[in-house]
Amino acid sequence: MKLSVIVPVYNEETSVTELVERVKAVPVDKEIITVDDHSRDNTLAVLNRIPGIRVISHPVNRGKGAAVRTGLAQATGDVVVIQDADLEYSPDDYPVMLEPFSDPRVDAVYGSRFRGSGNSFLLHSKLANYLLTFFTNALFGGRITDMETCYKLIRRPLFQGLDLVANRFEIEPEITAKLLRKHCRIAEVPIQYNARKAGKKIGPRDGVAACIALARWYVR
Repeated sequence: MKLSVIVPVYNEETSVTELVERVKAVPVDKEIITVDDHSRDNTLAVLNRIPGIRVISHPVNRGKGAAVRTGLAQATGDVVVIQDADLEYSPDDYPVMLEPFSDPRVDAVYGSRFRGSGNSFLLHSKLANYLLTFFTNALFGGRITDMETCYKLIRRPLFQGLDLVANRFEIEPEITAKLLRKHCRIAEVPIQYNARKAGKKIGPRDGVAACIALARWYVR
């Protein structure tokens, strides 16, 4: 089973090389597609020096969701995963997350940070994740524990057929809402998570946008 790893990147020149090397080291058949979202630092130059990966760049900053959609359009693997470049998520979890796909009835696998190990969330971030997950389950009849997880492994034809439109962080609730609307079977496995206190975090604006997006897709 071939895994397509989509890495949306924005201003991660200090971490992206280590991240890519960690992805390369995981013993699974894979392709690595990096999408630089018009970084203001030297991220793109760093990516272009790394062998064995595909590098795509946006001419203007469009947001994480747009970067995911760009990478997804180029994916060729059997299963696709989104991989943030900030080292909070461990690529070592790929093999355990791929295991449930041995069951052909499984459409997607979510890596749950709340079932796994690692550094604790900041309190406001933990509460926001709980509330957004609860809202998602209430609207769409899901039973997931971590809707906002970056680690969503989805069979490629299904993923590409979701017709995603989000440009920013609301890509996460959009993916989950559309999977649940299709009555897809989502398995969850515990993953490692090491939160960093600095960097790009989901803020109040993104939380409100996620709630609005969930309500909109519910009505549709």
